[in-house]
Amino acid sequence: MIEVVHVPLPGREYEVRIGQGLLETAGAQIAPLLKRPKVAIVSDENVADLHLATLEAALDAQGITHSALRLPAGESTKRWPHFERTVEWLLEEKVERRDVVIALGGGVIGDLVGFAASVLRRGVRFVQIPTSLLAQVDSSVGGKTGINAPQGKNLIGAFHQPAMVLADIDVLGTLTSRDYLAGYGEVAKYGLLGDADFFTWLETNGPKAAAGDTAARTYAVKRSVQMKADIVLRDETEQGDRALLNLGHTFCHALESATDYSDRLLHGEGVAIGCALAFELSSRLGLCSQEDPSRVRAHLREMGMKCDLSDIPGELPGAEALLDLMGQDKKVIDGQLRFILARGIGDSFVTSDVPRDKVLTLLAEQLAAR
Repeated sequence: MIEVVHVPLPGREYEVRIGQGLLETAGAQIAPLLKRPKVAIVSDENVADLHLATLEAALDAQGITHSALRLPAGESTKRWPHFERTVEWLLEEKVERRDVVIALGGGVIGDLVGFAASVLRRGVRFVQIPTSLLAQVDSSVGGKTGINAPQGKNLIGAFHQPAMVLADIDVLGTLTSRDYLAGYGEVAKYGLLGDADFFTWLETNGPKAAAGDTAARTYAVKRSVQMKADIVLRDETEQGDRALLNLGHTFCHALESATDYSDRLLHGEGVAIGCALAFELSSRLGLCSQEDPSRVRAHLREMGMKCDLSDIPGELPGAEALLDLMGQDKKVIDGQLRFILARGIGDSFVTSDVPRDKVLTLLAEQLAAR
């Protein structure tokens, strides 16, 4: 059974299809989008080794010709050199404006390929086939595309909606436990930002999903996607409500920069730590009860996830330096940092009214406990 979440943006409507075996039938699902039976695929070396042959067989079955580019795996790929390589390869492959490019991979590939599609011939269509939990519940939906700069994460990019998203639950079975849990950081975020009942459901069913329960995984992905789609419909280009999706990300992006976007800290791990810090900060500011941050951390701990700065291996900058890194965040307006804080689980909001000393104290205490 395929679950479908519609994203009815006027003139840019698309479906997010969620279910088992979607990779094996990708050719039949993509074929109606094509003006001619030809696609270009961009993946990374790890994902290509696992899944490219399946996708190619599905395309062959529909008589769709294809070519593929394999990029190195990892966050460091999401920078100018590989973006330039991707755009030039697509041009060499004579991808036309009416063609479709397929992004087969996790968030790095989806973000980079979506950005390349947005600028190629001033915009070509692309299909997201997300192969990580993080990409299925977050980065493949909503049209945010981009690459990193030395100054910070995702600072170069564009809004470019996909033509379709195929989220195959089966491919999650090929993830390492660490990669699955990193994606789960984004799943938990949805409950924390806007659906207390979903977070309660996760407290019971999150461990089942992590253990491989297909029904639990499918529901977790569908509910996350539906929440994101609803927010994107209200605020496609992040002028207001969409900023709520960045719960935990102000801290996360600074920590990713501090660890040089390396395997020391995966994005979803940074989100989990950032959510725990955001709730702790909210509690210290008197916005939510002291029980809320304890409940957040307890669930993350039960899932075997990172939730403190002490969980990050290696050295970290001091509190002042981390706060300076937050200043490069895209959510800065008129020099003011915007935080997503919470009045409780499932009730988050955006604010610039956060005393700098409170943030510094929280960071300093966390660093001292390492």
